[in-house]
Parts: sequence; structure tokens; C-alpha cells
Amino acid sequence: MSMLASYLTLAAVLFCIGFYGVLTKRNAIIVLLSIELMLNAVNLNLVAFSKYGVNPALTGQIFSLFTMTVAAAEAAVGIAVLIVLYRSKATVNADEFDELRR
Repeated sequence: MSMLASYLTLAAVLFCIGFYGVLTKRNAIIVLLSIELMLNAVNLNLVAFSKYGVNPALTGQIFSLFTMTVAAAEAAVGIAVLIVLYRSKATVNADEFDELRR
């Protein structure tokens, strides 16, 4: 198996674990961590394709830096929102956050 296939397999496994966490977990912090895991799998794909792709270039690595920046901003905003929700509801259970449904 080539190196590219190994990296893509690892990224697919990480993405599937993150996707499973997003779909099945009720704890909002675990959901945020699962989203971060999915973004890291995408970063692994970008770096692997930039190294072992048809035309190796730095564009995949540059895109992964942008993705890391977005992930850091998402984590900061997500944790801030969760802190506010925890103060108002006293829980981090995602099923309890249903104010927009009404």
C-alpha cells in the first residue's frame, strides 16, 4: 500500500469516528471535540495530497493552515456559547438546548 493510501485510510477512520461522535453523543463538549476530529481528518487529507498528489505543491498545506485557523475560532466561539448555555440551563446536554424550536 502506498503512503498516500495509508494517510487517506487514517483520515477516513478519524473522520468516521468524529462523525459517529457528532451523530450519537448528547454532551455538547463531546460534539465539539468530534467536529475538531473531523476537521483534523480533513487537514490530514490536505497535507497528504499536497505531499503525495499528482502535482505536489504547498497549496494543501496552506489550506490546512486556514482550516486550523477556522477550527480554533470555532472552538473558541463554541466554548463561549456553551458556557453561556450552561449558565442559563445548568447542563451541557445537547437535547436541552431547544429554545429555537418554539
